[in-house]
Amino acid sequence: MISGVEDAPRKAPAASPRPVASSVEELLDGVTRLGDHRPVDARSGATFERVSIDGEPGLVKYVHPDSDFTMRVSGDIGCRPLRVWAAGLMDLAPDLIDHAHLGAAPWGRNDWGAALLMRDLEPELVPPGDEPIPEAQHLTFLDHCAGLCARSWGWEDHFGLLPHRLRWAWFGADQMDGEAALGFPEPVPRIATEGWLRFATSCPPDVARVVDDLRHDAGPLSEAVQATPTCFLHGDWKLGNLGTAADGRTTLIDWAYPGAGPAAHELTWYLALNRARLPHGHTKESTAIAFRSALGRHGIATDGWWERQLGLCLLGAVVQFGWEKALGEGPDQATELEWWVEAAREGARSL
Repeated sequence: MISGVEDAPRKAPAASPRPVASSVEELLDGVTRLGDHRPVDARSGATFERVSIDGEPGLVKYVHPDSDFTMRVSGDIGCRPLRVWAAGLMDLAPDLIDHAHLGAAPWGRNDWGAALLMRDLEPELVPPGDEPIPEAQHLTFLDHCAGLCARSWGWEDHFGLLPHRLRWAWFGADQMDGEAALGFPEPVPRIATEGWLRFATSCPPDVARVVDDLRHDAGPLSEAVQATPTCFLHGDWKLGNLGTAADGRTTLIDWAYPGAGPAAHELTWYLALNRARLPHGHTKESTAIAFRSALGRHGIATDGWWERQLGLCLLGAVVQFGWEKALGEGPDQATELEWWVEAAREGARSL
């Protein structure tokens, strides 16, 4: 057991629905509005407003597909964070996860977006930068992620969240073509398109071909992964969304990509986006071992399926972020790309 971390119960509590306000005015009734705000590490097209809730600092996050490419490329009409709040799914592991949300309301054109009211967790979040995080925090993040997965083991999506196939198509060919047709209103899809061009010339043809095929049709990867166990996923387990609360729980924000999927997806997303900040002495391999051990502590037997799921999800991470690995900078950029290329090659054997 990690020091200071209790084992979570093995059974998921029943999700209790949460109320949704009918309007922003109803949501913010009694809340003091303090003006626009831009979080230090914000990268999406969301806008923020500072508020005071009974004298305590809070934020309102406004999201809408008109200004958020991730909502557009995944067909998010109706706002998945709002649905997750309404379904009570943020509360599956209340002793492990502090999501800070206090309410939600439809917002924007056609009510396709949402206003999300939450406590201000910025002081508890991992500070931006390139410094490795402490080992204890890293291991606790893995443990609490595994605990959330364990609480929802076998969960099925009846709420219209992120379709399984689209989880692997975030930076797919059709999605990037769609953003290009709009003139790349946000920078990330343009950068990703440039990265895919470099990826195609930077990695061996066999891997480039497999990844390109899956970028055009992620169905084979999705079908292969669904032959392994699934659970509820937050979907964006990166350090920019994580922190440590005063009571030791993990603070977890930005529930934009929720849905059913494999636990190893959370791990490989974490590895792909946080690798530069892993604690000294910790590698991708040791992190995967720690996550698998954490699943075991939370009651999940991993024999018989773990290696296949992990291999497929590592391949999936390249389908999602191969462009970023091709654009990486620094003395270890080539080594990083080579690691993921070999992982993708190995994972392709399980298709």
